[in-house]
Amino acid sequence: MFDLLSGLDAWVLVSLVLALAFVLFFEFINGFHDTANAVATVIYTKAMPAHLAVILSGIFNFLGVLLGGVGVAYAIVHLLPVELLINVNTGHGLAMVFSLLTAAIAWNLGTWYFGIPASSSHTLIGSILGVGLANALITEISLADGVNWQKAIDIGISLVVSPMAGFAVAALILLGLKWWLPASKMHNTPESRKEVKGKKHPPFWNRLVLVLSAMAVSFVHGSNDGQKGIGLIMLVLIGIVPGLFVLDLNSTTYQIERTRDATLHLSQFYERNSDSLSEYLALGKTNGTTDLPKQFRCDPKLTEPTIASLLSTLKGVTDYNALDAEKRIEVRRHLLCLDDTAKKVGKLEGLAAREKADLDKLRKDLTATTEYAPFWVIIAVALALGIGTMVGWKRVVLTVGEKIGKQGMTYAQGMSAQITAACAIGLANVFSLPVSTTHVLSSGVAGTMVANKSGLQGGTVRTILMAWVLTLPTSMCLAAGLFWLATRFVG
Repeated sequence: MFDLLSGLDAWVLVSLVLALAFVLFFEFINGFHDTANAVATVIYTKAMPAHLAVILSGIFNFLGVLLGGVGVAYAIVHLLPVELLINVNTGHGLAMVFSLLTAAIAWNLGTWYFGIPASSSHTLIGSILGVGLANALITEISLADGVNWQKAIDIGISLVVSPMAGFAVAALILLGLKWWLPASKMHNTPESRKEVKGKKHPPFWNRLVLVLSAMAVSFVHGSNDGQKGIGLIMLVLIGIVPGLFVLDLNSTTYQIERTRDATLHLSQFYERNSDSLSEYLALGKTNGTTDLPKQFRCDPKLTEPTIASLLSTLKGVTDYNALDAEKRIEVRRHLLCLDDTAKKVGKLEGLAAREKADLDKLRKDLTATTEYAPFWVIIAVALALGIGTMVGWKRVVLTVGEKIGKQGMTYAQGMSAQITAACAIGLANVFSLPVSTTHVLSSGVAGTMVANKSGLQGGTVRTILMAWVLTLPTSMCLAAGLFWLATRFVG
């Protein structure tokens, strides 16, 4: 890592270190903001001592980041339109990064201070959308092109559906437990068990399930939310020092050959389907020229020259380090644009399902050396999230345990909410979709309160709902305003 950064100008190096510190601080806040939800039920039900639960949760968050991959990370990155991602320069990279991070950190700290289980995912996504829309207004491009709206819709659906599913599934699990074991001690609250039995801990099997499910929630939280931090750091690195991070400089010869072969096979794919794609891609009208506009842009009608130029640049290349910084940036631009066009082609009518499946495979090979994260980035995010987990959890634990329902949470309710959250977030990880641990778990708790006929505390629920509703627009507006101000200084 340090060898890569040794040749940077002092001001770029300082800016980079500061930006990385902002990202890690965001992940640190995310740790004690969101992970409080992961340990809330296990602490409130006295299944584990608070200090032990928080330490173990931190460890499992660390492991989740370490083993989670980068699918969710790049789902976040690709919220920004491909044009903004390919036209990298240090000034705008700094403005983009500091604006969205400042907005996200400010909202996260505010909601944590008041003990409101608001979503770090919503905050981050809103900030990214705000920067994208502000950039569109500043550069006078269409708002429709200012954000990758298809990706935003996909993420939006996952963020809306997941808490609704959490509410319903947790309620159904609790009803199932009440039907199966109606007289079980699991339906006691910690207070009622202490009054009757003089014990504060749940029965052994309930305690075991509560502990295991809490650690599972921590693990999948680390995997999902940790990847958001990884995506942010890659935005920082690509935006500020693009020549060093636009491509994975540790790519093997085989990986580079795989990228080159995918480009060639993509060209053959388009030729094979020229009857339906000829007009959309302007096939056969460029005569194989590698000439591209001086102001490079992603345009499906430039697909043939983009492929030709990329194949020419990669010819004989066995190590990305052999390319100069400008060539690396050019290769990444071409790969991202070809991937963006292939994604659009895959949604066109007339392509057979098998052909669409082949196109999806080619897209994965195309982006294999651009969608990556250095190991030090993963470790740094894992440490920030894990350490943050061990701080500041008390405020949110009290809200989740006592202030959502009119009665305290039973052991069965805690089990139902945690099992639901672990499964929902784990499933989202499989499909590389960011979801909110806060929303899923809080909704699960609310669902169990309704199923248990405990009732909901209107004031707390209204506060949480208001935070959920306001998070996205507030973070969007704040990030957009900060980005507009920042661009005044960087020109």
